[in-house]
Formats: sequence, C-alpha cells, structure tokens
Amino acid sequence: MSTFERAEAFLRDVCETSTEVELAEALTVVTRELGFSYFALTHHVDIRRAPQPAIRLHNYPDDWVQYYDDNSLGVSDPVHRASHVTSVGFAWSEIPRMIALTPRDREILARGEAQGIGDGFTIPANVPGETHGSCSFANPAGTALSDDHLPLAQLVGAFAFEAARRLWRVRSPLAVPAPKLTDRQRECILWVARGKSDWEISRILGVEHETVIRHLKLARERYGVAKRTMLAVHALFDGSISFTDILKR
Repeated sequence: MSTFERAEAFLRDVCETSTEVELAEALTVVTRELGFSYFALTHHVDIRRAPQPAIRLHNYPDDWVQYYDDNSLGVSDPVHRASHVTSVGFAWSEIPRMIALTPRDREILARGEAQGIGDGFTIPANVPGETHGSCSFANPAGTALSDDHLPLAQLVGAFAFEAARRLWRVRSPLAVPAPKLTDRQRECILWVARGKSDWEISRILGVEHETVIRHLKLARERYGVAKRTMLAVHALFDGSISFTDILKR
C-alpha cells in the first residue's frame, strides 16, 4: 500500500470516529504500522487545570504520565516548545537545534528516556486562536528512528489532530460551524496540494496572480490556518478535496 493509500485509509477511519476511545484505537493501530511503540496526541496545557475540555490521547507508561502531570509539563515540555517554532514534523534529536535547552529541559528528556521512551517524531498542530497542540510518535529507548515512514507519520499526525479537534468542537460550548469554501478556493487548494506555486496556479486557471493569492488568503482565514500546506490537510479532512482529486491530472 502506498503512502497516499495508507494516509487515505487512515483519514477514512478517523472521519468515522465519534469518540476519543475510537480515535485512540485507530492511533494504536497506525502507530504499530508506522513502526513506533508510543503515540501522544495532545493540547499543550496543564491537563489537570485546563479551563476548558482539552484533548489528550496517549499510550505512554503510567509512571511517566504521573510524573508529567505532577510537574505540569504540558506547557513547558521541550518537545511542545520546539513544535511552536515550526509547522512541519521533526525528530526529537533535532530539538537542541530548534530551541535553547535548559538544564531542566535536559533533565525532562533524560527522565522520559529512563521511563522507556526513546527518540520520537512530532507533528505540530498550531491553529491561530486555539491552544497549541501536536501529535507525537516515539520509539522505545535505545531504538533508532527510521526515516522510512516519516512522510506518512506527518500526514497521519495532522489528520489525527483534526479528528480530535472535531470531537472537541462537538463537546465545546464555543463550537463554531465548519468553514465553507467557494469553488474557486477549492480549485486553488487542490493545486496547492499538487505542489504548485501561486503563480503556477494563476497560469493553470487563467486568472491574475493576485486573484490566486486572494483566494488562498480567504481560504486560510476560513480554516484559521497560516500555512499553505495546512490548507490541504483541512480540505482533505472535511472532504472538500480527496487524494483521488490530487492524483488526477
């Protein structure tokens, strides 16, 4: 099964989930398929003191979770802080190059490894106006991170967090209606997903360059995202486009 096919299958699975338990079960299966042992999908908050429902699904060791919550690491976790400075997935081994690590940060990372959690890969989920979040996959301590499945992990992590956001909106008193795209916005996003620049899209659609820029700006505002790549993720998740659309030429 190709990367696109497996990502599409996972997208179908999570779109059908209606509870956090079902989403956790889907993540458990895909985590094993990706070659990892652990997953953690979470908002970056102190989970015990969050003022509103916060998402956290994981299969980390109980002792590590107890320590994590007792020390309110949801906000200060160096993995979480590193995810705030990028929009793409990163290996934890890259964190020292992304943020300045304090002695306390190094202690936290070492303690996690002592609890059996080795190198991992984190996909940021930073939506303007919302609490930051992420989806992480990790190996057991002492197991090297393989690059083979990281592109698929990037897609899976983004889709999983969108599924969690949907479940969170259902139970949130501040829930808002899903955004609606115009036909032209959808066309522009589709070409973005195919890897085309704004200028290339304008030539393909026969419109002004500034028109494409405006359509994509409005689409980003509708979804509340800042990056072009996240437009495709959101549009795939809500069914505005499909992998079949992307692969058609």
